[in-house]
Amino acid sequence: MRFFRLGCVRCLATTCARLSDCSISYRHGTSNVPLLGETIGQRLDDVARKHPSREALVVRHQHIRRSYAEFNEEVNQLAASFLALGLKKGERVGIWGPNSHEWVLTQFATAKAGLILVNINPAYRPLEAKYALEKVGCKALVSAPKFRSQHYYEILCSIIPNLRLSSPGHLQTDKLPELKTVIMTGQDRFDGTLQFEEVIKMGSSHEHNQLMELTTQLKFDDPINIQFTSGTTGNPKGATLSHHNILNNAYFVGLALGYNDQETRVCIPVPLYHCFGMVLGMLNCIVHGACAVLPSGSFEADAVLKTVEEERIHSLYGTPTMFIDMLNHPDFSQYDLSSLYTGIMAGSPCPIEVMKRVISNMNMEKVTICYGLTESSPVTFQTSPEDPLEQRVSTVGKAHPHTEAKVIDDNDCVVKLCVPGELCTRGYSTMLGYWNDDEKTKETITVEGWLKTGDVAVMDDDGYVTVVGRKKDVVIRGGENLYPTEIEQFLYKHPKIQDVQIIGVPDDRLGEELCACIILKSNEEATIEDIREFCRDEIAYMKVPRYVVFVDSFPMTVTGKIQKFRLREQMAKQLEL
Repeated sequence: MRFFRLGCVRCLATTCARLSDCSISYRHGTSNVPLLGETIGQRLDDVARKHPSREALVVRHQHIRRSYAEFNEEVNQLAASFLALGLKKGERVGIWGPNSHEWVLTQFATAKAGLILVNINPAYRPLEAKYALEKVGCKALVSAPKFRSQHYYEILCSIIPNLRLSSPGHLQTDKLPELKTVIMTGQDRFDGTLQFEEVIKMGSSHEHNQLMELTTQLKFDDPINIQFTSGTTGNPKGATLSHHNILNNAYFVGLALGYNDQETRVCIPVPLYHCFGMVLGMLNCIVHGACAVLPSGSFEADAVLKTVEEERIHSLYGTPTMFIDMLNHPDFSQYDLSSLYTGIMAGSPCPIEVMKRVISNMNMEKVTICYGLTESSPVTFQTSPEDPLEQRVSTVGKAHPHTEAKVIDDNDCVVKLCVPGELCTRGYSTMLGYWNDDEKTKETITVEGWLKTGDVAVMDDDGYVTVVGRKKDVVIRGGENLYPTEIEQFLYKHPKIQDVQIIGVPDDRLGEELCACIILKSNEEATIEDIREFCRDEIAYMKVPRYVVFVDSFPMTVTGKIQKFRLREQMAKQLEL
């Protein structure tokens, strides 16, 4: 998933009067600060020893507070319990549900036990969840019982028909042959599963001794996390990340925010299943000994504002949509936000005016913008609190420490400064690859190690980068990357649809909304609600098109290619957006 500010090519007309005088669009984020050469578990142990009584985690909606000593003890206990379940180094453990205490414990316990955490989108429907679990061969799954309209246990029963009749911890199913253990959080018991609270008590002294031995055996280059990121064609791909990838990325993001200079309290309303919440949020806090505060299971503007006031939050995270909702909350002026001074806006294009309002109205003078991809752990560019305001709100900043960046043309040649091209990055943060998908990995990472982002960008004389477009037609709705081909392929299953194109159309709050342009089969009729109802129970809610327009044809090139940019223009005009 991308983190960026989509801006104009401001330097094309001003900075480069004589293009021949410009150097090439290549920069290296140099740094005197070395990379960390340790695992996530080792870092947590170190921080807990240094700051045992310092508050590490606050989960307000579950009424939980933990010091670093308490948090590390819980993590160790769960890690030992995973070993007691028979899980072995390198095996995959899925996590499915909203932000919670159990989610965070699982994140760090899997790292300590040498297991690979698999983040599963809380909005996934049955087919999507089954694909994710099957693709990476999850051996165990930690799941919430339900969240909002999602009933996870019922979904699991639909894709594992014999779950209710299975012996807990000994699941055998042809549907998901690798999956043996389903662990449910909460107080209720569910047939065929184990309770999280009983699992966390399973670790004995024997497993704790095993855990201590593992600490010396784990390598910082070991894979530790798989996050699914959809492609514009085909099914989602599992970006595989190591300790070294995400630990260092969290470390340098925190340094840029000044977390190492003072004890910091960070409010994290963004989802943990996403790099924004898991790496920039939780891991960043733990790396720097900061306090991570989760205001609710998912974003709620009033819960965040109340948390900032009552917890005296210093740093606040959010997508532009989240900040827009907070700024427009009817009781916004009644909240005391004076403790704030920094934070991160990322996840989708960051409007300049919203950034300015966040700085002036929310007291976030040192707020920064981050850009990156899941495949790069995720941040490769970040603005600095010391940057001039114009550069902080109109660019994605400079290349991160120990990161190379270049802008290339269609022939893979580096372009001159201030010339648009595809942004590529290289460095410690580049993923290990897509899980069991060498072909897609080779398409994304060159033999020289360059990660091709697919984004069109411009680099100016000072190394600041402005992202000006996307090579592929990704739709970014409120910080969530949505891929048209995936949704189109699903809609082709509708018996009345002859052809369909999914595009993004402008939306004041979310940045973009999905629009389905549909050509029906001859003599067929359908309503907008028919199409949306067809989607609702099969694909995640954010993939259900808000707009459905029935058309007779699509704008085409002379060679027969559909011109999506013209289709977007037509739909924006027709829908008066």
